[in-house]
Amino acid sequence: MPIVHIALVEGRDDEAVKACIKAVARTVHETLGAPLATIRVYATSTPAAHWAVGDQTKDELAEVRQPGTRE
Repeated sequence: MPIVHIALVEGRDDEAVKACIKAVARTVHETLGAPLATIRVYATSTPAAHWAVGDQTKDELAEVRQPGTRE
C-alpha cells in the first residue's frame, strides 16, 4: 500500500490541494501499478511561522521575497 505525504505551507486553495492529491494518486497507480483503492495520499498544511528554511521561517522569507517569486 503506497502512502504519499505532501507537506505544504498553508494558504493554498482546497480545490487545488484536492486536484494535486488526485493527480498524485493517479500517477502512483500508473507508475507503480498499485490499485487505486490501495493508495493513500494525504496533505498537511503548516503555518508559515512554523516552517523554516535554514534559520528563517517562511513568513520571514516572504517579507524579503522578490515580487513575482514563490518558494
